Amino acid sequence: MSTDEPESRERRFDHTEIEPKWQEAWDDADAFHVPDDAEDPAYVLAMFPYPSGEMHMGHVRNYTITDAYARYKRMDGEAVLHPMGWDSFGLPAENAANERDVDPRGWTMDCIANIKEQMDLMGLGFDWDREVTTCEPEYFRWNQWLFLQFREAGLVERTATELNWCPDCETVLADEQVEGGGTPEESRGGGGAAGVCWRCGTPIEHRELDQWFFTITDYAEELYDSLDDLEGWPDNVREMQRNWIGRQEGDAVEFELTTGDDVEIFTTRLDTIHGATFFALSPGHEVAQAIAEDDEAVEEYVHRAAHEDELPETSGVFTGEYATNPATGEEIPVYVADYVLEDVGTGALYAVPAHDDRDHAFAVEHEIPIEQVVEPAPESDVDPDAIDVQEAAFAEDGVLALDDVEVVGGDHGGGAGAASGEYDGLESEAARELFVDVFDGEHRVEYSLQDWCISRQRYWGTPIPLVDCPECGYVPVPAEDLPVELPEFVQTTGNPLDAAEEWKHVSCPDCGAPAERETDTMDTFVDSSWYFLRYVSPDLETAPFDGERAGDWMPVDQYVGGIEHATMHLIYSRFFTKVLDDLDLLEGDVREPFRNLLTQGMVRKGGEAMSSSTGNVVSPASFVEDYGADTARHFMMQAAQPEKDFDWIEEGVESSYRFLQRVYGLADRVVDGAVGAADVAAAEDVAAYVDNEIDATAAAATEEYDAFRFNHALQAIRELVSLLRRYADREDADPATVERGVDVVVRLLGPVTPHVGEEVWEHLGREGLLAEAGWPDLEPPADYDVARRLVEGTREDVRDIVDVADIADPQRIEVAVAPAWKHRALEIAIEAEGDVVGAVMGEEELRQRGEEAADFAKDLAAEAEALDEQLAPEAELAALERAAWLLRDEFDAAVEVLSAEAADDDLASRAEPGRPAIHIEE
Repeated sequence: MSTDEPESRERRFDHTEIEPKWQEAWDDADAFHVPDDAEDPAYVLAMFPYPSGEMHMGHVRNYTITDAYARYKRMDGEAVLHPMGWDSFGLPAENAANERDVDPRGWTMDCIANIKEQMDLMGLGFDWDREVTTCEPEYFRWNQWLFLQFREAGLVERTATELNWCPDCETVLADEQVEGGGTPEESRGGGGAAGVCWRCGTPIEHRELDQWFFTITDYAEELYDSLDDLEGWPDNVREMQRNWIGRQEGDAVEFELTTGDDVEIFTTRLDTIHGATFFALSPGHEVAQAIAEDDEAVEEYVHRAAHEDELPETSGVFTGEYATNPATGEEIPVYVADYVLEDVGTGALYAVPAHDDRDHAFAVEHEIPIEQVVEPAPESDVDPDAIDVQEAAFAEDGVLALDDVEVVGGDHGGGAGAASGEYDGLESEAARELFVDVFDGEHRVEYSLQDWCISRQRYWGTPIPLVDCPECGYVPVPAEDLPVELPEFVQTTGNPLDAAEEWKHVSCPDCGAPAERETDTMDTFVDSSWYFLRYVSPDLETAPFDGERAGDWMPVDQYVGGIEHATMHLIYSRFFTKVLDDLDLLEGDVREPFRNLLTQGMVRKGGEAMSSSTGNVVSPASFVEDYGADTARHFMMQAAQPEKDFDWIEEGVESSYRFLQRVYGLADRVVDGAVGAADVAAAEDVAAYVDNEIDATAAAATEEYDAFRFNHALQAIRELVSLLRRYADREDADPATVERGVDVVVRLLGPVTPHVGEEVWEHLGREGLLAEAGWPDLEPPADYDVARRLVEGTREDVRDIVDVADIADPQRIEVAVAPAWKHRALEIAIEAEGDVVGAVMGEEELRQRGEEAADFAKDLAAEAEALDEQLAPEAELAALERAAWLLRDEFDAAVEVLSAEAADDDLASRAEPGRPAIHIEE
């Protein structure tokens, strides 16, 4: 740790003393608790953590983002709900317990205690009175109750289906929990790469099992359509959900096969049906399975598709069967092909190689005819003569081809292209609308989204509250008998609850006959799909949450978490919220859980993401010991915008540490009366400049906090502190101005660096806690932005002159503002429409200035598009006089700001509005 003194005459704070002190003070004051009778508090929430092992600074950043925002909103006068809890069921705890021969609950609770201690070390201001822990019976009882409500509403099914199975975790995975498999249908049997387990990276297998599902597909349309209303969500997350839900509008038509089956297809391009040259079934399609029973080649291919991770995209096998094209009456060959996905559409398709890229690749590989039936529309930019469908598919809409085209290749036919007969010349869209009736089809919307499999063959989760009775079937556990708690931990392979004989065997709740409990537990994403509602009333014993209060407090105003949850937790939570509203459990109109969403970036160390599993971390505990929590908080919030990744850099850490010491040191000088010793009345312009900067910084920081650009706010605060320190070093500095500046700075820093903020607040003699103080509601003068540009531009021009002219020791700097007539000319030029020179010279007073005014008008005309309004001559003079001390201090030179009348003619003639003339003497 750097031990350099920030300033020899300034005292320092000791973070090891002040941080525990203020954490205790916040606890004593219950500073972060929101009462139950609060009206619509600002609800700020970080995704609750899975408690496994240690936190690292990547985690700390996530929680600091919401903590800083919650503290800001609280200081800005709002009641704030900022709770925390634990997503505490799950396989990692079960695996850790197995490895250590301990109980998962004990392991989990130890991890919670450890992480909570680290959160406290970092000064995170959560309302711990609302803490929820999903592995506690008081919580998962309501998982079970909600499951039964969903079942009663027809949203639960038990289905035998082919599912993703992780052989290492020995459990089923939802499609969303398979990585590397692309969209849902590509993650399942019937096509594409199988993918790997999201937890352990093991390649998944596919097994057919009876499982419990939530029928989330019943809400697919609303989940898709209402994404447009989530304007506070990142566009990329909304697009990921759109792609996952996978809405397709198209048409269903039946093809008759020589097997005797009528097979329905779903297509978005019914306009191309006359160009179908083969028919394809997914390996999992029931007709393909039936053909495989009598055809060894098909059987072998179907087996390969089910058990190999990935087959070539153009792989497939001819079945020996044919399908009749309802548009042409022709028979086309039937293939089983892995690129046809079982869960997209109907798992069957007619293939048009001329107008679909995948069909084209398959046709080329298997030497199947390619027949063009659509060509570019006459008004399109595509040249029809440039289209060669034998080389590549033309996949765009157009018009049905007017002329027969040559057909190349094929063992199952060939000859002239069919075109579309009497329909030639129709536009694609019109053809689709017509053909759905002509071929007895059905227009409909389909979705790729699959129902949510919630069954897991593991111990550490919520037991599914059903009893399997030989006489009655599956019977719900009565509500008064909930929760169904877990038995003692069973260490076994396979399903642990299935081995808990005493726990498993019960009487049927309906008939009393011997029966067995359901031994699957729920997917832990069920736990996290409604936890944000439990925070509203965590101790309620009669319902999962208070519906009236939830209707008032929801939705969450600001939610922060990882983008990896875009297609799991964030979809499931939206589904749950809509169902709970439909079940009348929520009052008011709450259809979405999260109004605004921020997906935070990663913290990297050595170019790699921080990760506990690799040991590439910075530990909060050891860091706090060396530098203090506020140093970490400040560094992480200043390093980048919250949604961006950034690297953990030691130099940046030390810079934040020194900065905070300087803030404290400046406050200490104010308290000690060590600011200003001369007559401050003579330097009123300087004090006015500093006052404007204080007001402007407060306004800018407020705007940046609201926009979640904490790094911009902190940079503005840092610049203000630098200015205040320079000003405080002046003999004529006004102590009241410096104190006011420090007061504002500490309040602006309070949300990010709360411990140092509280210490300075107390040191200044302020009453109460900074955490409960008011936010500085300040605004700079109306013309501040223009004045600031003027000052900064002038300072930069002086630097450029000194540099270019190689002036080693400037002695005197004269700055002259432009004469009033040039300001008037600028006003006219800004308002002019077209002829700037004519407009300027049309005013008599300016015309009398002759060539001088004409030349200036030409200059204005040349920059007409870039002209900005500037201060009036008197205001420009005053702004430069207030800022002249900056030039004096920077160059150690005498500085004189002159009006155009006071300056010599040559200097004044070179000045323009917003760009004063400058003369420097050595």
